Amino acid sequence: MATVACELHAAFAYFHWTGFYRAPAAAAPAAAQQAEPAEQQAEQAEQQRQSERQLVIGPYQGGLGCLRIPFSKGVCGAAARERRTQLVPDVHAFPGHIACASSTQSEVVVPVLTPGGQLLAVLDVDSDLPAAFTEVDAQWLEQLCTDLGSRQWQAGL
Repeated sequence: MATVACELHAAFAYFHWTGFYRAPAAAAPAAAQQAEPAEQQAEQAEQQRQSERQLVIGPYQGGLGCLRIPFSKGVCGAAARERRTQLVPDVHAFPGHIACASSTQSEVVVPVLTPGGQLLAVLDVDSDLPAAFTEVDAQWLEQLCTDLGSRQWQAGL
């Protein structure tokens, strides 16, 4: 992941922050109360786990990043929660955007998933330019993250 962040950051002048936020494994569900139906217990436990989960800073290039990002907030949180790419031409228009750097104008965040769909991390790329990223950027980053997720899974990481 460190090499990927470094090479991407060096290759594209409009990438001003390039890095990964790792997704720690989900905690086991808390014991549910006996009085509630099983489906309701499971739903409440899942909501609790998702609200408590956080992404943790991983390898990156650029200025100091946010150290932790809740799944419930920001562009990175949305990518982790929904397990799909977030292409944001104007971060100021994104509800709940977390401004780790005040100069960020646009952002693309891509989930890194195992072949079975387990979230390993998200790749976060920020730019000082508005609408810096295109669908083509997103597609190439998605392919890169698909390959990375497969390799991480094969390596048992």
